[in-house]
Amino acid sequence: MLTRKQHELLTFISGRLKETGVCPSFDEMKEALDLKSKSGIHRLISGLEERGFIRRLPHRARALEILREPEGGEARPAAPKTFDPKVIQGSFASPGLKGAPVAKPGDAVELPLYGKIAAGTPIEALRDHSAYVGVPPDMLGRGEHYALEVEGDSMEEAGILDGDIAVIQQVETAENGTIVVALVEDNEVTLKRLRRKGQSVALEPANAKYETRIFGPDQVKVQGKLVGIMRRYH
Repeated sequence: MLTRKQHELLTFISGRLKETGVCPSFDEMKEALDLKSKSGIHRLISGLEERGFIRRLPHRARALEILREPEGGEARPAAPKTFDPKVIQGSFASPGLKGAPVAKPGDAVELPLYGKIAAGTPIEALRDHSAYVGVPPDMLGRGEHYALEVEGDSMEEAGILDGDIAVIQQVETAENGTIVVALVEDNEVTLKRLRRKGQSVALEPANAKYETRIFGPDQVKVQGKLVGIMRRYH
């Protein structure tokens, strides 16, 4: 799932590469999308890269490779996922309940399953009131919880893989080093490790391919913290 701007940028880059064989510059992308600054383009490219639509080519200026086309394109095969014994093998059934029932001891707790998270969509826009996922009760703490499907490989070195279900405790603050659901500039949601230093907030990926992003204190809002990962094996 791409935002409108992400889709527009991917379409523009793909068209330019097919037409000329040369990737457009950030200035050309900014002008094509009618954005005020190149920082907006950088965020869009980071989101597309995390979702597996593009890849930055090393040691080549402004070089991007399209991995998935904007409309119905197929991604390149993903690298095999390694087994992580700390991950709970779970059921991904969506019973379509209108309300999550209270679990008996030992029963699974039905949490609302929101859409895919990487970057690009506010949490409220991901909300699906018909989808739930069963979670072991001992995975949960106090307060409200929800689940999100992970998209992309930006946190794979933390054992969080594409297609995993992230179990999130709804909080508004988190300690340094916590993996959080962060709302960036009120329009972009991402799952990253939170670091604060002075007045700066860093959102760290767990993959050397991606950059740590630095923001001001008012640009990032914590919407939850990771408390568990569930994975289905085929």
